[in-house]
Amino acid sequence: MSVHIVALGCERPGHNATEEEPGHGQGGLLWSYLGWGMVGVMRGRWDVVDGAPQGAIAAPCHHTLNTAFAEYQARVLGDVRVVLHDCPRWDLLDSNWVTTQSLLEQADILVIKYSVNDKLTFQQLRDTYGPRIRPLLRHWAIPVVVAAVGARLNEDGPPCTCPLCASDWRSSVPHSEGLQLSQDLGATYLELPSLNDFFVGRYFGGVLEYFIVQCLKQKAKQRPEKRRSHRVSEPRPPQLEQPARLPNVRVEESSFSRDLQWLLERGVQFADVAFYASDSGKELGWAHAAVLCSVSPYFRQLLLGPQPRDRPVSRCGCQDAIQGLLSRWDGGFDEPPRTDVPLPGHLSRLVVKDPLLCLCLWETLKFLYRGASEWKQLQDAATEKLKNSVAVAELMDRVRSFLEMEKGSRDTLSHSSQQPPHSLGNLLNSPLCSDVIFMVQGSVLPAHRAVLVARCDVMAAMFSGKYAEARSRVVPIHGVSSDTFLSFLEYLYTDTCCPASVLHAMAVLVCAEMYQVKRLQHLCEVCICAYLQSMPSRELSTTGISVIRLLRRAKCHNADQLYVWLLHFIANNYLIFSHKPDFMELSEEEREQVERLRWPSRGYLQQLSEYQQCRRQLRKSRCSVM
Repeated sequence: MSVHIVALGCERPGHNATEEEPGHGQGGLLWSYLGWGMVGVMRGRWDVVDGAPQGAIAAPCHHTLNTAFAEYQARVLGDVRVVLHDCPRWDLLDSNWVTTQSLLEQADILVIKYSVNDKLTFQQLRDTYGPRIRPLLRHWAIPVVVAAVGARLNEDGPPCTCPLCASDWRSSVPHSEGLQLSQDLGATYLELPSLNDFFVGRYFGGVLEYFIVQCLKQKAKQRPEKRRSHRVSEPRPPQLEQPARLPNVRVEESSFSRDLQWLLERGVQFADVAFYASDSGKELGWAHAAVLCSVSPYFRQLLLGPQPRDRPVSRCGCQDAIQGLLSRWDGGFDEPPRTDVPLPGHLSRLVVKDPLLCLCLWETLKFLYRGASEWKQLQDAATEKLKNSVAVAELMDRVRSFLEMEKGSRDTLSHSSQQPPHSLGNLLNSPLCSDVIFMVQGSVLPAHRAVLVARCDVMAAMFSGKYAEARSRVVPIHGVSSDTFLSFLEYLYTDTCCPASVLHAMAVLVCAEMYQVKRLQHLCEVCICAYLQSMPSRELSTTGISVIRLLRRAKCHNADQLYVWLLHFIANNYLIFSHKPDFMELSEEEREQVERLRWPSRGYLQQLSEYQQCRRQLRKSRCSVM
């Protein structure tokens, strides 16, 4: 067994050390340890071969791959061959850094040497070559010894051998810098004041022999494993690949704000609030009481009057100013307001008394209909129209008063904060401002035509055309449970849907497909996928939910994304679903696709069977005693 040692640097002062100088030849650190230094340390352990000591060093020769390294060979610790590759100059490594890396890769021990009185060479080692060697050491994990050789010299006194002396820091390398370099390299740090028998043999030699012994133990440990692997050919188990990734289910972007803006711009047929100017009686616009009452407590009290649940509020001057913005029409105009579009139900007429609100009524209504979340857009539109910063500030105060949760409270909203989101969910299943009632399995579900028309195209056609639902206040719903239809209305009012189970999500999906609400259908698909994917394998094998029947319903109701996802889900859990009775309900084309995507594959199962059979035969062929 042999040990390869790579030595870098020169232990004698002088940046341009060569082989002929004593720093590299006789009298050097490694030469002293491997040559005459062994005599005083390892007496009695020398073996004489052909009249020469076994530890003698052969003649130096340059390395065949890199001429910067000189190669030496010797024997230590009895019969351990040491191969030494020594490079005394750091700049020689730049000529062929690739072969230097190969030598470091083959090395068992790395020795880095420098002189404490050659600060220029040390700085070159620390700043240039240390960062290049550090990644290689971390990758190969070989032991490193950093040896600082020489006594620090004082300018006025004799040489000082104290490692903590800092009086000669200008010309010598301090102990702290050498220690820091060794810590950066993960090395063992040694300081040798002189190259005598004690420091070279027992101090440096003891550390180097320790690493040599550890290296021999590591190689001896690896050798029997290699012999055993060649002697017994153990079969290797097959590699199981990962299952195919399930396809993504995409959901369309929300159109909630756009739907309500469409209602404001084109839903005049279902408008039940009209605005008029106080000075001329001119019609300013139309709106819908359900939307205004849901977003603004001020409009709710103005249109519906004080509700029993409203808390009494103290009167103050600011409340009088708020009440002076709008008022209900009392017939004070010369001619009653007229409209060209006949409106069903009760019509509320409001008189706008504030001139700023008259000018920017459309921008204010658009702001309220889009969920009161575009405060900056309202401010920009008012600035462009009014061209007066003071007037814009007054208008924003008036709009802010509409959105206050309690009258007289100015802490709810601030000038810089974003407004609260739309609160149409407060009108869900509420008789407040409702103008239609759904009868579902004996349950009474009040709703608002304006919201339904804006959010669902099928209901817009149902309430706008020449159908019975357009003239009737009570509308029966067949083929859908009350819980399912209530979840459908919840999405129309809040733009969210949270089914309680897989079956509930599938029922809502069928209802969404019936009324052509595509985004709700995609949300239900995501919920079903999330519920099934979160089930453990044990629960998936014992659950009463039939994934095959979910696949059939997804295909029947045009849930294409869910259909493809379920096929991949069945293939990824093939061992669970293939043993269920409803697996035979798959069509021939679906079964072929599942077989093609199945996990684990047939090839892996066949390799696993062959591996197990080979292991059984191997156990039978061995001696029962052994």
